[in-house]
Amino acid sequence: MKIIDIVSFNRELLGRIRDTGIRLDDCMYIDMYNEFQLMHAEGEKITYIVAVLAEKYSISERKIYYLIKRLNSDCK
Repeated sequence: MKIIDIVSFNRELLGRIRDTGIRLDDCMYIDMYNEFQLMHAEGEKITYIVAVLAEKYSISERKIYYLIKRLNSDCK
């Protein structure tokens, strides 16, 4: 199967996802976001959580803050 086949088959869904402001790369960070939510619910400080997640996922702390804010925002 080719990329064009998958894109053509899912054109409507992909269009709706794009229109709401969701990026395809967002799916890569679901586990990281869930870990953030769990640690935050357990009472850990955000600075500590960000440092741990940055180390674990090999992402900069600034990127973690950006992703948390982005994934926590409402759709357009």
